[in-house]
Amino acid sequence: MIHPTDNPSDLYHPGEEVAVLLPLPLGGFLDYRVPEGVTLEPGQIVRVPLGPRTEFGVVWRAGSGALPPGRLKPVAARLPVPPLPAVSRRLVEWVAAYTLSPPGAVLRMVLSVPAALEAPRLQIAYRLARSLEELGIRSTPGRLRVVEIARAGVLTAAELADSAQVSAAVVRGLADAGVLESVRRGPKAPPRPDPALPGPVLSPAQADSAAALAARVADGFSVTLLEGVTGSGKTEVYFEAVAAALRLGRQVLVLLPEIALGTQWLERFARRFGAAPTPWHSDLPEGQRRQAWRDVAEGRAAVVVGARSALFLPYADLGLIVVDEEHDASFKQEEGVIYHARDMAVLRARLGGHAVILASATPSLETATNVQTGKYTRLHLPDRHAGAALPEMAAIDLRKTPPQRGRWLAPPLVEAVTATLAAGEQVMLFLNRRGYAPLTLCRGCGHRLQCPNCTAWLVEHRRVARLQCHHCGHLITRPSHCPNCDAEDSFVACGPGVERLAEEVVERFPAARLEVMASDLLASPRAAADIVRRMADGEVDILIGTQIVAKGHHFPRLTLVGVVDADLGLSGGDLRAAERTWQLLWQVAGRAGRAEHPGRVLLQTYQPDHPVMQALIKADGEAFLAEEAEQRRIAGMPPFGKLAALIVSGVDETKVDTIARALGRAAPRDAGVAVFGPAPAPLSLLRGRYRRRLLLKAERSVNVQQVLRAWLSRVAIPDAVRVQVDVDPYGFL
Repeated sequence: MIHPTDNPSDLYHPGEEVAVLLPLPLGGFLDYRVPEGVTLEPGQIVRVPLGPRTEFGVVWRAGSGALPPGRLKPVAARLPVPPLPAVSRRLVEWVAAYTLSPPGAVLRMVLSVPAALEAPRLQIAYRLARSLEELGIRSTPGRLRVVEIARAGVLTAAELADSAQVSAAVVRGLADAGVLESVRRGPKAPPRPDPALPGPVLSPAQADSAAALAARVADGFSVTLLEGVTGSGKTEVYFEAVAAALRLGRQVLVLLPEIALGTQWLERFARRFGAAPTPWHSDLPEGQRRQAWRDVAEGRAAVVVGARSALFLPYADLGLIVVDEEHDASFKQEEGVIYHARDMAVLRARLGGHAVILASATPSLETATNVQTGKYTRLHLPDRHAGAALPEMAAIDLRKTPPQRGRWLAPPLVEAVTATLAAGEQVMLFLNRRGYAPLTLCRGCGHRLQCPNCTAWLVEHRRVARLQCHHCGHLITRPSHCPNCDAEDSFVACGPGVERLAEEVVERFPAARLEVMASDLLASPRAAADIVRRMADGEVDILIGTQIVAKGHHFPRLTLVGVVDADLGLSGGDLRAAERTWQLLWQVAGRAGRAEHPGRVLLQTYQPDHPVMQALIKADGEAFLAEEAEQRRIAGMPPFGKLAALIVSGVDETKVDTIARALGRAAPRDAGVAVFGPAPAPLSLLRGRYRRRLLLKAERSVNVQQVLRAWLSRVAIPDAVRVQVDVDPYGFL
C-alpha cells in the first residue's frame, strides 16, 4: 500500500503524469497529464475527462507510466478547494483495504458534497452607510437595532432581521433609503466555541477524569474508555477534553448515534462553549451541508457533531474524536461501504496521531476486552451526578401475572403507573416496536399479509391507515377482503406496537397527557426536539417510545420506566442479542430517577431468570460482560475470533444460488478458518433481491482480508449478481 505524505516537494509540473482517484467504484487509479500553466500537488481536487463527460477526483501520486505521454488526457481543471489532507487519503486506503471496498467508493464518502468543491457563491450582505439622522428617517426601536448591529459587521438581510428581531421588510426599507449599502460577501464563518467559558462545577471524580482526558489530548494517539453509570455526567467530563483541544487550536469531532435527536446535547454544548457546533447528518439541507463541508476543509469549523459519516469529512487539523454511546449498533454502516464508525474512529485517530474517547454506560464487549488487554485505558464514573441514586430494578414475571386478554400492561405495572401519576411524576413505557401491530392475519384462513419485496410481514400503522414494510418501505391500505379466502373484514392485528400500546394507555389513563415517540411518527428533528422539551418541562405525563427514547435524554420528573416486552431482543440467533438487550434496557432504565426523586424500573418478561434480566435487576454489568466474554471465548467468536460474511444477492434467484454454491465450493480450507453456508439469509428476499449468506469464522491470527481476496478471486461474479463483503458483521439478517 502506498501511503501519501504531505511533503511540499511532491509537486507535479506541466507535462508530468499524475494518478487520479475518482469517487467511483472503479478498480483503481486513472492517469492524466498535468496541463500547461498548472502545478498540482498530492491531494489536489481536480476535474478530469472520463469518456464523454468530466468527473472530479483527487490527485493521489505520480502516474504509472503505463501509457505513452501522447495518449494521456490532460487534467481539465484544478478546483478552488484545499487539497485533501494526507491523513484523509490514508484513511481512504485503510478503509478500502480493511472492508475490501474499491478506494473510489470510500473516496465518495469523503467528497460527499460535490457542490462544495466549486468556488462558494458570494452573498449579498449589508453594512451601515449613513445614519438615520443624516437621511431624516424616523427612528423606531427596530430600525435602531438594525443600525446598531450593521455598525458592528457585514450581515445578510436574513441575519440582520433575525439578530434585530424585525421583519425582512424593515431591512429592505433601510437599504432602499440608503442607510444600508449592499456588498458581496463570502459565506460567514461559524461562531467559534470558547473553551475559556466556565463549565459546571464537577465532582471530585468527574474533575479527576476530566483532567486525565484533557492531558491525553496533548499527548498524541490514545484511546480512552470513559465509562460511567447513566446520569454520571460523562458529557460534561469529555467537554473538558473538547476545551483542551480547542485551546490547542485543533478541530474536534463528536459522533452521536442519533444526531438528529440530540437536542439536549446541543443545548448543553451551547451553554458550555457559548456557540453551537457544526452539525453533520443526512437531514441537513443541501446548502448547509455544502457550507459545513467547506468550513471543515478550510478549518473554520472548530467542533463538528455528527452521525457516522462525519468521520470522513476532510478535517484540516483534527485533534480529538469523541464517540458517544460507543456501544450503539447504529454506528455500523450496513450498506455500500460496510464499516463500523467506532473502529474507524480509532483508526482515524491513530493515523492522525491524536486522542479518541469512547463514552458509554454499557461498553461493548469489544471495547471492554481492549481495556482488559491494555490496548485502551479506562476512566470510570461510578456515581450519578449530584447524589442521584440508580433506579430500583424489578422483573414482572408474565407467567405469574399476565396482562388481561387483549391488553399488554400487566397488573403490577398498571398499579405502578397509577401511583406514579397520582404523585405528580412522569412515566415512560418502552416497547421497541414501531406501528400498531407487527403482524396482520386473516382469522378465517390464517393468511398473513407479507411484503412482496421482502421476507417480512407488513406492519400496521393505524394512525395513517396503512400497512408498511420496515425494510423496503412498501405501503398498502388494509384490504377489505382476504386475498387467500376472500373473507370480508377478517383481518386482525396480532401483537403490540407503540400505537396499540398507546390505545390501551388512553383507555386506562384518560386524564394523562400522552406522547408517542417513534422514528416513523416524527416528521422532523424539530418534532422530536419538541417532545423532548415538553417532557423535560413536565408537560407530558406518559411517554411511550421505541429505542430513540434511550438516547441520553434527561427528564428530571421521570421516576417510572416500564419495559413492556423485555424479551423482545433476545430471540433470532444474533451473536450479540444478549449484549444488545442488556445495553438497550440499561440505557432505557437510566432515564428514571436522574434528579432528586428516586426512580423505579419494571421489566415485563417471561424469562426473569435469563442472565440479561438478572444482570439488570442486580445492576451488575461487569458480571454479565464477564459471562458473555467467556461464552464468546469458548465459541471462538468476536472479539476472541474473527467473522466475515459474504452476502450474495440478485433479482434472479437461480443465478444467485449458482454463484452462492460456486463460492461454497471455492471456500478456503486454510488452517484456523471455517466457512458455513451458503444458506438463505433470514431476510432471503429484501427490496426485490434474493439473498444468500456465507459466513467465514477465523482465529485472531488469521489475515481475514487476505483470505477473502483469494476466495473471491476464484469465482467469476456476473454483473447480474452482487457479492457484498461484511467484515465484523453486526447484523445477520
